[in-house]
Amino acid sequence: MTANNGSADSKPDTAPNDNPTSSAEASQAEAAEHLDPIIRLEAELAAALAQVAEHKDQVLRAHAEMENVRRRAQEEVSKARKFGIESFAESMVPVKDSLEAALAQSEQTQEDLRSGIEMTLKQLISGFERNYLKEIAPEPGTKFDPHHHQAIATVPAEQEANTVVMTLQKGYLIADRVLRPALVTVAA
Repeated sequence: MTANNGSADSKPDTAPNDNPTSSAEASQAEAAEHLDPIIRLEAELAAALAQVAEHKDQVLRAHAEMENVRRRAQEEVSKARKFGIESFAESMVPVKDSLEAALAQSEQTQEDLRSGIEMTLKQLISGFERNYLKEIAPEPGTKFDPHHHQAIATVPAEQEANTVVMTLQKGYLIADRVLRPALVTVAA
């Protein structure tokens, strides 16, 4: 067998650390491998901190918006309390005017007084209707409703049990909410 000087199978007989340039390159490669995860982790940390700052800003903005909504809602409730009866008050002013006018008349006939009271009652009823105030005045024989009626007494009657015998005092609803139940007697 002959030695082949230019063949690819021949290898130099030098040790790997004998070459000073390849030793430095290996150290740099090793340092780069060691620094690469640190650089990568620092970049990830910076991205995470930026995301935390963004989320913190979003939370602060959401909190501020919630406070603004709460404050606006409180203002609306306050205004509703102050001015909620405005419509009803506007309906009652003419009734007061009519009653004062009736009292200012010193010489009236019984018929004139009655006529004035009836007109004032019509104004009052109109004001009630505009403001959704409805009477609860059950007729005799109406089934007793504990949500709208208050039984004062049970009395023996020839009608069916648990029905209204007599209405002692009318009740009132405001938009389907009981303001005052009707006072009634109920058949035993």
